[in-house]
Amino acid sequence: MSGHSKWSTIKRKKSAEDAKRGKIFSRLAKEIMVAARLGGGDPDGNPRLRAAIAAAKMENMPKENILRAIRKGTGESGGSDYEEVIYEGYGPEGVAIMVQSLTDNKNRTVADIRHLFAKYGGSLGEPGCVAWMFEKKGVIVFDKAGIDEDKLLEAALECGAEDVQPTESQYEVLTDPARFVEVKEALEARGFTPVFAELQLHPKTTVRIEEEARAQRVLKLVEALEDHDDVNNVFANFDIPDRVLEALS
Repeated sequence: MSGHSKWSTIKRKKSAEDAKRGKIFSRLAKEIMVAARLGGGDPDGNPRLRAAIAAAKMENMPKENILRAIRKGTGESGGSDYEEVIYEGYGPEGVAIMVQSLTDNKNRTVADIRHLFAKYGGSLGEPGCVAWMFEKKGVIVFDKAGIDEDKLLEAALECGAEDVQPTESQYEVLTDPARFVEVKEALEARGFTPVFAELQLHPKTTVRIEEEARAQRVLKLVEALEDHDDVNNVFANFDIPDRVLEALS
């Protein structure tokens, strides 16, 4: 199993600091704007917008911020014309990395992303070089503590999920992207509260990294990419044990 979801959980705990709240809201707003621009402002008919709104609500983004981002996306009020661009490359230890960006200046963004890959021991690749290692999935993550695996599996499949994959300390419920919000809400209605939930580029295969020093090299690149203002998400196929992630967090 990938260590990416555990890393995402740790990131969210670290990002709860007030100093980072504005940056989180900015990234969520950009995703809502792009989703609304591409698929319209009605979340019932726009699965990507529904997922973006669900992610914003999980981060306690104010309702007025969400509505403002939708209006900007549909052209009802002014806003930058963001474009989604996916960058692909390899990090240290041969880890495959997908970088999802929302940018209003592709030339600036690609130069910055290339620089970060090179600075932290990776290399930016051509489109398609690692995309085949990932597939788009809805991922709903639950802590193992207090949850019966058989009950969660039964409920998840009844609610329309594709699979439940256990990691060391969590359960990952995988869904078709179009049914992501539907499954999440159905599980919540049955009393299962997720740690987080998002649409991901989920790895088909993973690279196991056991040593702290090697894992740190990978995470330095991932963190640097995530901190870039134009980057909304970074997905990677590392599999780092919980004990190593927690030691480095």
